[in-house]
Amino acid sequence: MARWIAVAGLAGLLGAGSAAAQISDGVVRIGVLTDETGNFSALSGPGAVIAADMAIADFGGQVAGQRIELVHADHQNKTDIGVQVARRWYDADGIDAIVDVPNSAIALAVQELARERGKALLISGSGTADLTGKACSPTGVQWTWDTYSFAAGTAKALLAQGYKDWFFITADFAFGQAMQRDATAIIEAAGGRVVGSVKHPLQTADFSSFLLQAQASKAPMIALANGGGDTINSVKQAEEFGLVRGGQKLAAMAIYITEVHALGLAAAHGLQFTTAFYWDRTEATRAWSKRFLAKHGAMPSQTQAGVYSVVTHYLKAIAAANSDDGKSVVATMRRLPIDDFFAANASLRPDGRMVHDMYLVEVKRPEESHYPWDYYKIVRTLPGADVFRAPIADCSLVKP
Repeated sequence: MARWIAVAGLAGLLGAGSAAAQISDGVVRIGVLTDETGNFSALSGPGAVIAADMAIADFGGQVAGQRIELVHADHQNKTDIGVQVARRWYDADGIDAIVDVPNSAIALAVQELARERGKALLISGSGTADLTGKACSPTGVQWTWDTYSFAAGTAKALLAQGYKDWFFITADFAFGQAMQRDATAIIEAAGGRVVGSVKHPLQTADFSSFLLQAQASKAPMIALANGGGDTINSVKQAEEFGLVRGGQKLAAMAIYITEVHALGLAAAHGLQFTTAFYWDRTEATRAWSKRFLAKHGAMPSQTQAGVYSVVTHYLKAIAAANSDDGKSVVATMRRLPIDDFFAANASLRPDGRMVHDMYLVEVKRPEESHYPWDYYKIVRTLPGADVFRAPIADCSLVKP
């Protein structure tokens, strides 16, 4: 279930020759805990492992004069398996930081374990905003996105277009519940209303009963608070049921470029949603993404790009702190500037939330796409201060 990758090379500029470095057992070990075969495997999975490996290689394979090793495992979207792997990594295998964790229920459980062990948890794939709310941790970092930012970006845009009545089709686990909760608060604050909702199990194949309830609600906006393969199946089956032809509109609250690729532009065009990353936005995003494409065979999702960014920042913090102690390194991550192809002029708050710009995008029509993976039009840039929730008192790290 796990495979070690030893990454050796020249010392990174920030990590060369530190004789006094306090690196436990002489190795910095990073574990990518991800979904390698299931619902989130395309948007995270093997691509997240490649992204972490690229970050380590680009850093030189060493930090603070010590080598870096990478391990990865498949949590199979089962909380007990995810926690079992994390506990073994932290307690027996000398893992210093766990990365990614695309499944909010697993991420919440692993964050509590990381807090107890004083170990770093660098989340890119999981979205529940509770990770920086009531479940916040001094060693936890939520780097890429969360349910509140996606809800704020997408719901506000669609509310401004006049869609006031909403119906939710929601994945019945921590992420989906948090997404519906956060979006509902934004909808109601703007004078809209949620007229109904239905929950479905993770990795559902048949959405017919859920879509029929959405259709019967006659709500102009049907919000899909799910992700990965569930989003693909629900969008495809909504087309078969004729929801859009009947006058209703779909809002995919957490859709990735990997899902758009699987759906195709003929099915996905016109969808508007919020994303943390688009490969074709700048020269820097294009340059890194083409390197990733050559290794993975697909353009990076926001999660995969976020894994590269957070691993790089973590290694910079180890070099600066001269230590791999979880609390010390994460505290240093908060102090260091964040400015790379993924996030420019960003900051990491005490509650673990990395605040950066997001992007409201619209999927192109087939005739508007001119080359492979040319899928999005960027409608507008969403400043991080506008889309990420302010620190809340539920987090014990937030000063009153």
